[in-house]
Amino acid sequence: MNKVLFATLAAMLGMTSASAADLPTNKPAPSLPSVYPPFNWNGLYLGLNGGFGWAGSHSDGAVAGGTIGYNFQINEIVVGAEADWDFASIGGRSSDGFGDYAKTRLTSLTTERLRLGYAVDRTLFFLTGGYAGGYVHNSLLDGPDGVYGSQDRWRNGYAIGGGIEYAFNNHVSAKAEYLYSQFGSQQIDVGPVSARSSMNPSLVRLGVNYRF
Repeated sequence: MNKVLFATLAAMLGMTSASAADLPTNKPAPSLPSVYPPFNWNGLYLGLNGGFGWAGSHSDGAVAGGTIGYNFQINEIVVGAEADWDFASIGGRSSDGFGDYAKTRLTSLTTERLRLGYAVDRTLFFLTGGYAGGYVHNSLLDGPDGVYGSQDRWRNGYAIGGGIEYAFNNHVSAKAEYLYSQFGSQQIDVGPVSARSSMNPSLVRLGVNYRF
């Protein structure tokens, strides 16, 4: 009898302890490990860029150069200004089918643009736009008359585009961007032959920046 009574009491005590464990407690919840501060895009940076450009079905080539810029971040919004100078070799040749040939080639270009971005920690999505200018070489050959002429002119225009940039650490980031540049058209004349050349290149560039 005593053994049965003792077993019953032990079972009741076990149930009471389990019920007490389920009751709410006033103890504070365990603190979670702190999250590192979000990345900040503020500051001056220098960089290198290179890529590919095209200005029509038979006009393409490479670009490579340097970049300088400055960012200012407010919460997730990043505003900034960026300038670059690239050597270029984007061009092609056309013919009228009667022995006359025209060639247009972009040999260098610069852009000075504003950037507006949205930062997700170390990833920055941005739109950009502003001034673009470049040296354009034009040549025209009048085959039947044996006349050749060429000219190099600086052309002014604009550039618009967008891209994405990722920061590997506090100093080094990499970006990929697309820019459309508009330099308009101009007429060149060689003897009795005239031609109008246009240069409106699209650029796809990769870049590496170092922030100070």
